[in-house]
Amino acid sequence: MIEITGLRAGYGSINILWDLSLTIGAGKLTCIIGPNGAGKTTLLRAVMGLVPVTSGEVRLNGRPLSDTRTWEMVRQGVVMIPEGRLIFRDMTVEENLIMGAFPEEQRPKVKTNLERAYHLFPRLRERRAQMAGSLSGGESQMLAMGRGLMAEPKLILLDEPSLGLAPVIVQEIFAILAQLKEEGSTIVLVEQNTHMVVGVADHVYLMQAGKVLLSQEAKDVDLEQLHNLYFTR
Repeated sequence: MIEITGLRAGYGSINILWDLSLTIGAGKLTCIIGPNGAGKTTLLRAVMGLVPVTSGEVRLNGRPLSDTRTWEMVRQGVVMIPEGRLIFRDMTVEENLIMGAFPEEQRPKVKTNLERAYHLFPRLRERRAQMAGSLSGGESQMLAMGRGLMAEPKLILLDEPSLGLAPVIVQEIFAILAQLKEEGSTIVLVEQNTHMVVGVADHVYLMQAGKVLLSQEAKDVDLEQLHNLYFTR
């Protein structure tokens, strides 16, 4: 679904990604792990057009994305759920969800997709009229995910969904990711919880210093080897 070849990207004069190449298979859950500063978030931002690409290419279903504006990505079926949730704190839970259906072609499906979000995240239904700023961290993450799903994306880029959450909430989030994968969604998951990742992913990439150190089917991953590479300096 996505082919990334020879990608270089960064911030101003600071380059973060160095000739990075990887492939995201359709209908698969691909996980990208690595220590802080490895370039994981920069990679997602480069795909979305939020970070300038200085060389290399990102192709979606064989089509280059170089001329696609960030706000047009949702019409290509691509949604990014960012690290830190970034919900609209002064809007209700339901208003936040409706914002996820902002593209004109999604608006007639708002009621249907609201029901789907509430089915996946029952706690959001209970809090539908509550201000989003009063939610717990776990509920905020559920809201961010539910809002992203309102656009019926074919490709979901999800950045650090377990960050700062209690283990029971992390289990719930990963169960929902497994369900979305079973329904045929293509998911790119940036995550540091290696044990949880290997259990749900189809393919694992390990990044460090803007490069891919390991590319392996999740079923073949040796956690000891993965951790040795993860903590290599």
